[in-house]
Amino acid sequence: MEQLLTANVANNLYWFGRYLERVESTLIEVVYHFDRIIDIDKNSGKEFYKKLGIEIEYENAKDFLNAAVFGNHSSNLYQLISYAKENAIICRSNLDTEAFGSVIELADLLKHSSHSSFSIDCRFIDYVLSLISEIWGELTRRQKRNTSDYFLRLGKLVEKVDFHVRVQKDKELSLVIMDEIDKIVTRLAPNSEFKPHNQTDSYEVIISSINGKIKKIIVEEQ
Repeated sequence: MEQLLTANVANNLYWFGRYLERVESTLIEVVYHFDRIIDIDKNSGKEFYKKLGIEIEYENAKDFLNAAVFGNHSSNLYQLISYAKENAIICRSNLDTEAFGSVIELADLLKHSSHSSFSIDCRFIDYVLSLISEIWGELTRRQKRNTSDYFLRLGKLVEKVDFHVRVQKDKELSLVIMDEIDKIVTRLAPNSEFKPHNQTDSYEVIISSINGKIKKIIVEEQ
């Protein structure tokens, strides 16, 4: 792990991992609530986005897909993947070449679809999810881990916990992920001391702790 990174590159690797994970996690939830809108509860999608602090409107399940992917809100998936693309461009030299190309392909796909009369369906979302899986695979296929790989992984895991907090998923799983986060931050900042967490800690305490750890390890290169 002898690779040296500037704070700017490390920060962009971290946020690239976060945005890519956010797109993937959101799409998985979108497909789940799409099915619920059809079969169980028409307001299921609204309740999900309310947990994210977003109000969306839709007439039916198909309209929900369009609102989720291209709607005018902060979790607009085209906008999120655009952020990931910007992060990838800044840290391009630290990314797998094929993974970088796949990110550009995915961003271009969503850009084209957002400016056309394209009709979104679950097959399209499944295809986007398959592209994201390919990107993760391309990013993790190296046998030897560099410092950049740890920042990418850290971004992915932090977003998983943050997403779980916002949509009120199982806290036990969040704590399992926190253990892996602690292993990474200890490797990146071996001289720092980080407090472990348990079931009695609130989600707010856990997220605050994560943010404090990130601030300690993403520092300006001396």
